Order: sequence, then structure tokens, then C-alpha cells
Amino acid sequence: MDMKYYAVITGDIINFTRLDNDKRQRIIASTEKLLKSWVDKPTDAEVFRGDSYQFIMDDVEDAIKKSIQLICWFKKQPENNNKINLSSRVSVGIGGIAYKGKSVLDSDGEAFHQSGRSFDKMGADEILTIKTTNEEINQQLTIILSFINLFVNQWKANQAEVVYLACEGYTQTKMAEALGIKQGAVNNRLKVAKWKEVEKGINYISKLVTK
Repeated sequence: MDMKYYAVITGDIINFTRLDNDKRQRIIASTEKLLKSWVDKPTDAEVFRGDSYQFIMDDVEDAIKKSIQLICWFKKQPENNNKINLSSRVSVGIGGIAYKGKSVLDSDGEAFHQSGRSFDKMGADEILTIKTTNEEINQQLTIILSFINLFVNQWKANQAEVVYLACEGYTQTKMAEALGIKQGAVNNRLKVAKWKEVEKGINYISKLVTK
């Protein structure tokens, strides 16, 4: 790529309105803290309107992995034990940035346009979408993501827990230690989540959009 490409991630929290006010505030605070820990500057990530967020990353490959982690972040929240079924829709736009304002919400550029437009067009079964400025690549992304979305939509809280840690680079042994379960249980959760297949798809997408 001749020019610098960024990833802008736009999303919202599914079933946020089913939470009581205290739990909403907890989710907002913890999510904002997580997002700001991922970006270069605190102003590169913002939670707005309560259930919506946007952040920008200059490492496109890492941004794609973080998008999967973000979906897991909501799915593994303790509120899901009460069958709230929290999750998130995530739209990743990849492209140039025209300028950065005081915060990510005041910034503009092709990456923002791709992310915003794609988010507005997300279908009922889409939980992750990725768009670039290259339509040929976008067609390939649509096909790959149709399978990834199929798997991710079925993840339960316990599967999201291990996938989140897998994206952090944890070994199965370390996951077992962190979660207080046996390694066999970790392995089973990853298999049920079809993580091996999803990870291959993510890695292929990363190479496709960064070549």
C-alpha cells in the first residue's frame, strides 16, 4: 500500500436496553476503559449514546483481531448468565484518514466512511463486517465473513471467554489457569466455537486487506 491505511471500528451493544441503569453504567465504563487501552491516544476511542462506540487503530491486522475480541467481550459479560444475551455489531472500515479532530468522533476520511456506511447496512444476521476501498476485495470479504458470522453468532459466554484469551495469545494451558478450568474443557470450548476455522478466516482476511 502506498498510503497509510487505518482501521475505523464502529459498533453498538446488542440488548443494551435490557439492562438496568446500574448495569448499563458498568458496561459503559468498562467498555470505554477497554477500548482506550487498545488505542494510541485516549481520544482515539469513544463511547457515545450509551450503546455505541467508535475507535481508530493504525494496525489493520490487530484491529481485525480486536473486533473479534470485542464481540467476545460483550458475550462473556456476567449479565449473559441472566439470559440477556449481550453482544455487539462491529463494522470495520479500512482506508485513509483525511484528518483527526479533537476525538475520533470529530475525525473524517475514507476509513470512517467505509465503517459508517457498512454499519448502517448491516443485516440482522451480521455481527461483523469489514470494508475496504477495493470492491474486488470487498466481494471476497463478504463471502468469508458470511461463514465467520455464522459461527460467531452461535458463541455462548463460555466459548467467548476462551476465544477472547486466544486472541490475546494465551496457550490452552494459560487459558485453563486463568479461567480455573481443565485444559480439556478449554479445548472443547474452542472446538465448539469452531475457533480453528474462524482463526484461519481472520488470518486470511488480514493478509487480504494488508497486501
